[in-house]
Amino acid sequence: MLIGIKENATPIGLTGTTLLSDADTAMERDEARLIVETGLDARIAAIVEPVVNAMDARLVRVRLSGQNGLTLQVMAERNDGTMTVEDCEALSRALSPVLDVEDPIDKAYHLEISSPGIDRPMVRRSDFERWAGHLLKCETTILVDGRKRFRGVIIGVDDNAFTLRRDQPGEGEKADIRIPFDALAEAKLILTDDLVRDALTADKAAKAARREADET
Repeated sequence: MLIGIKENATPIGLTGTTLLSDADTAMERDEARLIVETGLDARIAAIVEPVVNAMDARLVRVRLSGQNGLTLQVMAERNDGTMTVEDCEALSRALSPVLDVEDPIDKAYHLEISSPGIDRPMVRRSDFERWAGHLLKCETTILVDGRKRFRGVIIGVDDNAFTLRRDQPGEGEKADIRIPFDALAEAKLILTDDLVRDALTADKAAKAARREADET
């Protein structure tokens, strides 16, 4: 196994400067993902997720790809929304011996620990709440209003679905579409100036709160 650290652009936290309370943090830490792995990726996720959780973080995604020979990407973030290079390094040190013991991959591979980045995958309901008002692209497993691929701004979230306002609706299509969470195959934020601004503001506020907590 070879090990690499990748901090994707700027890690992100809450929109604006709102910070999570301890109760909110605990609830989000235990929140199940809407989009999960299958096959070997799922087996690896089951191995790494308890280690990630034990480090006051949560798993975003596990992906095994043919990049650089064979690369296992473990994407994670701390419960406060931050994820520094130092956090990635600490997680790598914790995961490496566990993966060596469990040995889920029968070939040599490169382990890459990364943060979600600004144009992050959306894998939990709280992600959609947190980044409401921003541009998203997503794909569903079933047809929703005659389509499987969508792009637009998140304008609402309820217990079972989110509402997207399409930026380029086709002729005869409704501008607003409600997409059930259980129909999602993939969802990701789209990089915009507004998203970068809000992400940088949120990350700065979250890191300041983290420093203050460490000093007390």
